[in-house]
Amino acid sequence: MSNKHETRIASFSAGFVLTSLLCLSTSCRLGHVRDARWAQINAVVQEEIQAGHLPGAVVLVGCGDRVLYHQAFGLAVAEPFETPMRKDTVFDLASLTKPIATAAAILVLIDRGQLDPNDRVGDYLPAFACNGKEDVRIRHLLTHTSGLPAYTDAKAIGDLYGSPCPDKVVEKICSLKAPSKPDQEFRYSCLGYITLAQIVRTVTEQSLDEFTQANLFAPLGMEHTRFHPPAAWHKESAGTEIVDGELLRGTVHDPLARLMAGVGGNAGLFSTASDLALYCRMLLSGGSWKGKQVLSPAAVARLTTPQAHGRAYGFDVSSGYAWIKGPHASPAAFCHSGYTGTSLVCDPATGTYLILLTNSVHPYDKGTSKPIRQKLAEIVFPLPGGPGPL
Repeated sequence: MSNKHETRIASFSAGFVLTSLLCLSTSCRLGHVRDARWAQINAVVQEEIQAGHLPGAVVLVGCGDRVLYHQAFGLAVAEPFETPMRKDTVFDLASLTKPIATAAAILVLIDRGQLDPNDRVGDYLPAFACNGKEDVRIRHLLTHTSGLPAYTDAKAIGDLYGSPCPDKVVEKICSLKAPSKPDQEFRYSCLGYITLAQIVRTVTEQSLDEFTQANLFAPLGMEHTRFHPPAAWHKESAGTEIVDGELLRGTVHDPLARLMAGVGGNAGLFSTASDLALYCRMLLSGGSWKGKQVLSPAAVARLTTPQAHGRAYGFDVSSGYAWIKGPHASPAAFCHSGYTGTSLVCDPATGTYLILLTNSVHPYDKGTSKPIRQKLAEIVFPLPGGPGPL
């Protein structure tokens, strides 16, 4: 072998070793950055628990197909007994039901040509077309621009008709006068999403529970996601509020959803962090999951990109409620939260998602999840030019 050839091999070997060391060094630096972020998350959650803002939490951070961080903290139930939080604890998702179940179901029906966003609501629910609601379209309900009130008095309905009384809730919503005209303003409305669930029932002759299980959750393998969870799940669930001396655990917290027999289009869905990660991965893959097209790319775009007043047909992108995605997530990031202390943020620009499940309403609805949402979003979606993407 010539000296020239030996020199070339030596140079290549040295270059390979240097490149390997550089890669290892970069990998180590990234590892240290991630470790530092995970330590920050740990500290923030513990601080929020110690401050009395919430009894416990489950936090999951993923990027693409990888779960990077998944930890449980504190208590799933603090009163009248104590149960530790686990990574697979089942949570009442509250208003996360809106995009994950209700809006997605409507978009499946739009994909199939059974609905159109511009269809009048009164075409499916004739009693709805009164008191200024005659020209309300499905798209208005999806974006909270229908003119409907935000909520209605669940106690008064329950006192009058007993619980559950789903038909009476729908009847009440249909009879209401709209405070504003369609498209005139954004007013976040649970009533609009209860109405959407009723449209799903009218078109498919299935409850929202049955339709989403068959067309969304089963295809995705979300085995711990459903409305009115079975009794066997109750002991695995995080407690919410203690109401009239009774701990709500595995029973939906939202009063209107309880009147709707647990299947309200506004609330009622239960799930785990791991199941929600599957849903996020599907959305970030254009609606595809393991070779199956669960949602079409067009449906995903409608569900996650602005359609009116910063709202998508389900998720929030830039309305006044979008603060939960933090100040540094990309403009394309979409999000939603739930009253019980749950939230989800996905950023298509980096493929990163943050799932935060807390039981901040437990035990007496005196907690808060706002500080932890803000702090974790800043850690997971850092300032551009900072430590870099996950």
